[in-house]
Amino acid sequence: MSIYIHESAIVDDGAQIGDGSRIWHFSHVCANAKIGQGCSLGQNVFVGNNVSIGNGCKIQNNVSIYDNVFLEDDVFCGPSMVFTNVYNPRSAIERKTEYRDTKVSKGATLGANCTIVCGVTIGQFAFIGAGAVVNKDVKDYALVVGVPGRQIGWMSEFGEQLDIALQGDGDEAVCPHSGAVYRLVNSNLEKV
Repeated sequence: MSIYIHESAIVDDGAQIGDGSRIWHFSHVCANAKIGQGCSLGQNVFVGNNVSIGNGCKIQNNVSIYDNVFLEDDVFCGPSMVFTNVYNPRSAIERKTEYRDTKVSKGATLGANCTIVCGVTIGQFAFIGAGAVVNKDVKDYALVVGVPGRQIGWMSEFGEQLDIALQGDGDEAVCPHSGAVYRLVNSNLEKV
């Protein structure tokens, strides 16, 4: 395998890019960024210095991943979705020492045009719907939509919505595609 970098992309010296990753048109990767293996960065993607992107991530067109955003393996960032890193920005006030960390856990999907307000953690295999605004932590496997974002259900690792009837501890649901079983335990979903 090898790394593909389109001729119009800018990758600053020092950036770490894993084998098999592809960086497309007009993207910019800063010098201290860390990008894992087998990633795809679409057209017009920006990756800041204090950013780490795990293996197998797909960053669609027009996404900026600013400092203090950390993506684990297999994260999907939909077209034009937005990360922030300062909670209360002002043009005339420098707040580079106030960046808040944002963590997106393994296998999570961030839908097109959603906004992730800095300082939150998105759980494993969570699914953020298109256009949602997330301003608080999201549980593993949670399906979150709306403005502000609210949980309306659960998703399987395969990306299928699970039976919405999950209500109490011990309740189970089966992924309609993979057959995997999930169970509610202390109001959190776990794969059995």
